[in-house]
Amino acid sequence: MQNRRDKAAVRRFFRKLMTGTRSVPRVIVTDKLRSYGAAHREVMPSVEHRPRKGLNNRAENSHQPTRQRERAMKGFRSVGAAQQFLSAFSGISPHFRPGRHLMTVARHRLEMTLRFTIWDHITGVTGLPAAA
Repeated sequence: MQNRRDKAAVRRFFRKLMTGTRSVPRVIVTDKLRSYGAAHREVMPSVEHRPRKGLNNRAENSHQPTRQRERAMKGFRSVGAAQQFLSAFSGISPHFRPGRHLMTVARHRLEMTLRFTIWDHITGVTGLPAAA
């Protein structure tokens, strides 16, 4: 979402949400931003509005691993195609994720330079890796 949202923006958001679902929700859960309440009273006053902290955790935590796995299926025509891609990707992906939180900036840059050099060598993009 965005960190600031005025009443007009929330009104547009609610209308877009309503046209996308084509049904009237029973309850709307938002954070405590006051513009949500103001727009809610205009757009859908019959729907219950719950502006409480923590009730919309599932929607807000889109970065959790379960949501990443759900998003991973996007763009694939079948489960088999997704599995084929992910089986190869799961071996390659950790090579480019060295655990940034465990090292300094200089060490991370050096590590990534080394890893990209190794990758270029393996894939045949360049000749031998340069001395790091």
